[in-house]
Amino acid sequence: MAVFRQNRGAADPLFVSGENNMDLFEYAKSKTLDQESPLASRLRPRTLDEVVGQQHIVGKDKLLYRAIKADKLTSVIFYGPPGTGKTTLAKVIANTTSANFTQINATVAGKKDMEAVVKQAQDDLGMYGKKTILFIDEIHRFNKGQQDYLLPFVEDGTIILIGATTENPYFEVNGALLSRSIIFELKALEIPEVKELIRRAVNDPDRGMGSYDAVIDEDALEFLADMAGGDARSALNAVELGILTTPRSEDGKIHLTIDVASECIQKRVVRYDKNGDNHYDIISAFIKSMRGSDPDAAVYYLAKMLYAGEDVKFIARRIMILASEDIGNADPQALCVAAAAAQAVERVGMPESQIILSQAVTYMACAPKSNSAVNAIQEAMRCVKAKKTTVPVHLQDAHYGGHESLGHGIGYKYAHNYRNHYVNQQYLPSEIEGEHFYELSDMGYEKKLKEHMKKIHDEAE
Repeated sequence: MAVFRQNRGAADPLFVSGENNMDLFEYAKSKTLDQESPLASRLRPRTLDEVVGQQHIVGKDKLLYRAIKADKLTSVIFYGPPGTGKTTLAKVIANTTSANFTQINATVAGKKDMEAVVKQAQDDLGMYGKKTILFIDEIHRFNKGQQDYLLPFVEDGTIILIGATTENPYFEVNGALLSRSIIFELKALEIPEVKELIRRAVNDPDRGMGSYDAVIDEDALEFLADMAGGDARSALNAVELGILTTPRSEDGKIHLTIDVASECIQKRVVRYDKNGDNHYDIISAFIKSMRGSDPDAAVYYLAKMLYAGEDVKFIARRIMILASEDIGNADPQALCVAAAAAQAVERVGMPESQIILSQAVTYMACAPKSNSAVNAIQEAMRCVKAKKTTVPVHLQDAHYGGHESLGHGIGYKYAHNYRNHYVNQQYLPSEIEGEHFYELSDMGYEKKLKEHMKKIHDEAE
């Protein structure tokens, strides 16, 4: 794997790959790539002043801005959805720092690549007193061993780490690396910010598509900015495709209409990674909407997950859990509906499974709610952990010869022989007699159960 390395302190402005200077052919190749690379790549800001959005971290009074300007950057991790500028900020740092800048991608980098970077960084620091900034894209793809390998070199200052990830770093990055880095969360771009980038892309003659003499209709601009969902790359890719594939009109210009824009972006970009942090946010909102008895929100988040390709079996499992955790005996039928839906989606498959899931989800959202079941098991678990108990003698197994001599089962009262099929009798261990775990609510069917329990206790013999 070729390692991108830039030495800002060298007199020669050319880049170096590994330890060897570029020859003229490589230089010519790099210039061609600069000209023919995708629009989103060509429009990357080169300075902080060109950065659009993320003012909460790159505003002139913010820490990151001051650190970059002063060339005093410490290890950082950029975290956020795709297309929000994580790699862009790394490139800006590359253009402003006096340190050597090296970039690797965690999806393809191996141990040898890491060792080569570290050795070069050690040599540069020892011989020239020059620090090395290592940018690792997709850092969450590094396993624990790879992350551990970097730790001592980050710790002793040989390497200043810049990591970029779409995943929550607190889930995916080693705690030791996190403790030595500043976490910056990048937000999805706002619609006005995406519009600014689109206008720049259409009109910039040097790095954008300005030489094509294209114009974008206002409604197309609004549509693309909205449909991009905060992902600048998605919007710019649609602009580039539209300009390159749309014939000129009679006036000699390329017109980006809303029809062209719609065709080029095709569908709304759903910011949802099945393995990422946003995944957990959507699932959380989905469950909380059902728990909160909002069928509209619940079915919306269901649609968003299905649209993004979420595993229907995963969704079905979450519905079954909720049926007991948040509904329970307020509507015992809820678990039956959830279990039936889970079985049905496995047999039916998509796209019809979305109808089955919609039925289950809306049922859960509209069902009476009770968390009595989950509270009961939690309290019982607490008690189990806190106290050692024994089964009352009269409840012990008596299905074997000789149990009488041991006293097992003696004195047990058979509930069906009594009125209402209930009799006052000790069931809890003596060590915790009087403890109460299950508290029936006044919701749904639990209200009837509560009335029933009161009746049989009041009329007990």
